[in-house]
Amino acid sequence: MLRAMPARTLDAAALRLVRTVHEAGSVTAAARELGLTQPAASQQLRVIERTVGTPVVVRAGRGVRLTEAGLVLARNAAAVESALAATLEEVAAVASLRAGRVRVAAFPSAAATLLPGALAALRQAHPGLSTTFAEAEPPEALAELAAGRVDVALVFRDADAEPADDRLRRVPLVRDEVLAVLPAADGREPGTPVDLADLAGRPWIAGCPQCRAQLVGTCARAGFTPRVDFATDDYLAVLGLVRAGLGVATLPGLALAALPHAGVTVHPARPGAARVVEAVTEPGTARVPAVAAALDALRVAASSVAQPHVHTYPRRTPTATRHAGASPLTPAG
Repeated sequence: MLRAMPARTLDAAALRLVRTVHEAGSVTAAARELGLTQPAASQQLRVIERTVGTPVVVRAGRGVRLTEAGLVLARNAAAVESALAATLEEVAAVASLRAGRVRVAAFPSAAATLLPGALAALRQAHPGLSTTFAEAEPPEALAELAAGRVDVALVFRDADAEPADDRLRRVPLVRDEVLAVLPAADGREPGTPVDLADLAGRPWIAGCPQCRAQLVGTCARAGFTPRVDFATDDYLAVLGLVRAGLGVATLPGLALAALPHAGVTVHPARPGAARVVEAVTEPGTARVPAVAAALDALRVAASSVAQPHVHTYPRRTPTATRHAGASPLTPAG
């Protein structure tokens, strides 16, 4: 008695052979039509019978006929072949960017500057692609990436810090300098450097935990601990508080590029600080056509926002995160 072998499955070629035997009336004729030798076709039929656990063909005069099980296989062969062809066509559409999707998570200032141009260019070049975006600070964006809910996470880190997770693949987009923001009523000439130590006695405005940690670290290098009286992630609120003379702040150049400066002045800070803005994907994902196209669009968008305090990185193939001790990233001249 034949027994089924659960570890093995039937493929479209096996079903095609059964259907062709049924139509041709013999194994020899079916083998000829499919470009097989008769022994090879007979061997495949034996494998099929072991897989399904019951006879598929029996001798009938000089030829063969299908059993009831064989007729079931033959009857469904065309549907399976059609479904497989449709599946391959769908995959080809994804591979050629006629279809597919890319999901992006990004922090607010990247969402206001880098992302709109990148997604618009992507949609124009590949109208069949579905693109979605969700706002998220770097820790949340990386969590969404790890959970498989987004394909690309736009994140930032202190330019002096090594990335925490060396499994991920990172595409550096811009080096974003952090600038001092003061009330215009202070009377300082916009663009002139400011020593943070001179602001030690002023109330400060801080943002997200990552931004606040960078502020505290930079002020520590200047010899003081900032007195943070106001905490908000909203850059417009930061500017409003500064404009009203309630405090001073540091903001990244990328954020300031998207905001009005009325009533405030912006200055290079001493000591300086910067952050690296990166597009992060899971290993291997950068080879997915839709994701690769999104990364290319982000690189182009990064070059369009370059300004004196936002430097674009040279284009390169996405690489794995550097290990501690590796040379730091170098911005474009």
